[in-house]
Amino acid sequence: MDQVRIKLVGGTDTQAETKRAEYDAVVAQCLAAAEHGSHDALFDLGVVFSTGDHGVAVDLVEAHKWFNLAAVGGHEDAAGCRADIAEDMTAREVAEAQRRAREWLRATPARRVA
Repeated sequence: MDQVRIKLVGGTDTQAETKRAEYDAVVAQCLAAAEHGSHDALFDLGVVFSTGDHGVAVDLVEAHKWFNLAAVGGHEDAAGCRADIAEDMTAREVAEAQRRAREWLRATPARRVA
């Protein structure tokens, strides 16, 4: 069966692409700030992945990872958010999130949170 692509009228494709680029830019800014040790950026990434904000798909494993990193860095609200989403995760998913957090910390010494 042939696939048919429907082109939206009125430039909506372009608007969607522009919005996606804006979302990507926001997430990229958070990642850059997180790389430089911003605990607020780590927390914001947890929010993005837990809510699907900024066009990012909800991913509780990623959200847990970012909340965990923010909590380790001393962010006031991160531990509570991490606990809240952990209630909706399996033990295996929590373990995966913790593994990803450790991996992220090991990737670059400058990422150490303290």
